This record gives sequence, C-alpha cells and structure tokens, in this order.
Amino acid sequence: MSAKGVFVKICGVTTLDDALLSAGLGADALGLNFVAASPRLITTRTATDIVRRLPAEVLTVGVFRNERRERVVKIANEVGLRAVQLHGDETPEDVAWVGERVPNVIRALSAGSLERYDLDACGPVRLLVDAPDPGSGKPFDWTRLAAAPPDRRYLLAGGLHPDNVVEAIQLLHPWGVDLASGVESRPGVKDPVKLQRFIAAARSVAPSDLYSESTPDSLFDWEDPTPWP
Repeated sequence: MSAKGVFVKICGVTTLDDALLSAGLGADALGLNFVAASPRLITTRTATDIVRRLPAEVLTVGVFRNERRERVVKIANEVGLRAVQLHGDETPEDVAWVGERVPNVIRALSAGSLERYDLDACGPVRLLVDAPDPGSGKPFDWTRLAAAPPDRRYLLAGGLHPDNVVEAIQLLHPWGVDLASGVESRPGVKDPVKLQRFIAAARSVAPSDLYSESTPDSLFDWEDPTPWP
C-alpha cells in the first residue's frame, strides 16, 4: 500500500474486467474462488490470465474450501498466486503444510470458532474472521469481536457493504476488510458503483482512527514479516 489504511480485499472475482476494475479502484488484494460449488468458481485458465495482467502490487489470493492440500499448492503454483485462503475444515496441520509451500496463507474462521481452533499450530498465517456461516455474505453481531477481540490482527468479512464498512472499521479496527456479494450486481459479477463506493468508504477512515501514531509502517506491508503474530 502506498499509504497507511485498512487493507481491502475484493473476493469472488471471476473476470479479467472485474479484476482490472477492482485493482484500478484501489483494491489491495483480489480473491479468486476455486470452490466447486460456488457461483463464483473460476477456471485455472481464467485465473492465470488475470494474475498475469494485474499490477504487481495487487495480491492475488486463491480461495479453497476442504480441498486436498496437494491440489491447493498445485493450483497456486500453476496460476501464480501469491496467497491462498483456506475457508473450510482444514486442520492446523494442513494449514501449516500449505504454508510451507505457498508464500502467504489466510485462515478463514467463523467468529464463533476462534477459541476452539489452534491458530498457533498453523504457522505464520493471516486470520480472516467471517460470519458463523462462512462465505454466506451475511453479517454477524460485531460486538462479539469488539468485546473480546482476537489476539492478532485480522481481516473482517461477513455481510460488509458500502453502507456499513466504515462503522465496522471504526468499531473493530480490523487489519483489513474482505467482501464479495456486497459489491455485486449478481453472484460473480461486480457492480462498478458498489465497488467504487466500498473502496472509497473503507479508505475514508483515517489511519489515526485505526492505530496510534507510533504504529510502524511495516504493519501495512503485506510482504513484511513484522505484522505477523
């Protein structure tokens, strides 16, 4: 990122046009969905074309759910993904195994399962906190996190959209925000107006509202190991 601010990930991108639009509007990362049952499923051929044409500073994330770990790594390498997001029932051992073979790993967990999952056994992963029905795009009671925040920086997902993202950021101070359905005209098709409004809204929260003035610049650099817990 060129300046301090919340990290913005747009997920469920299915076309090159939507990928370039999201990147052009300022998204830091794009999620490409490889979950077979998802309406946002993308082929490896399309994903590879997207990755090759995006600016180098945009992080490309492959999203997987209950996929064999060997296939996760195979697709990540074939497509040229810089990160993968594991969004199912993967064990900490599976997550750690993938993390040894892929540059960056995001472990997605529902807000109600954080205390029951051994994140420390996963290695240096990013945490994504989603609604109790992960990937549904439905919001959850944010006060559950405000009252007992995770002991690490995280990306917030679950029912975010242009009209509530500022409130979510100001209440929870997440490291980043992630959404798919909240900026779509229909599943898998991004709405340019919603995209622009969402990214602008997320960026409107001043960095001083997120962290103190002493927060190191490295916190906002995905590639720097300092932000990892």
